[in-house]
Amino acid sequence: MAINYMTKEGYEALVKEIDNLEKVERPKISAQIAEAREKGDLSENAEYDAAKEAQGMLEMKIAKLKAMLAESRILDESKVDLSKVGVLTKVTVMNFKTNAKVSYTIVSEKEADVKTGKISAKSPIGLGLMGKKVGDKVEVKIPAGTISFEILEISLP
Repeated sequence: MAINYMTKEGYEALVKEIDNLEKVERPKISAQIAEAREKGDLSENAEYDAAKEAQGMLEMKIAKLKAMLAESRILDESKVDLSKVGVLTKVTVMNFKTNAKVSYTIVSEKEADVKTGKISAKSPIGLGLMGKKVGDKVEVKIPAGTISFEILEISLP
């Protein structure tokens, strides 16, 4: 079992998503199946087949999210090591290609959101930065080539 570290907010969002799927989406699909069943011959009922397939996909998603939740642990910000880049740290880097300072918060895959500066620890940039210290120069291979960074600061988000 691989442990998936998450922020408290990310963990709570995952719990909320599972709750919504079980209490809102599951009953909707059950109602669709019941409605399709009332229309007669199930062997030639496309609505019934579609609803059953949707039910299977939903149950698979619920099971996957529950497995992720079981493997998840909430990170305690007070125990985050700020001497190096790790999950739940905010790292400010100098991008040598663009001469721009950029900040990333390293999070779990489930919480990653590039628009808000949250990148997965398992993304190419996240992997390249993990374990590095202030002052380290890093070359990260990404699909578009290689990016060079210097780590300027490590802090809490």
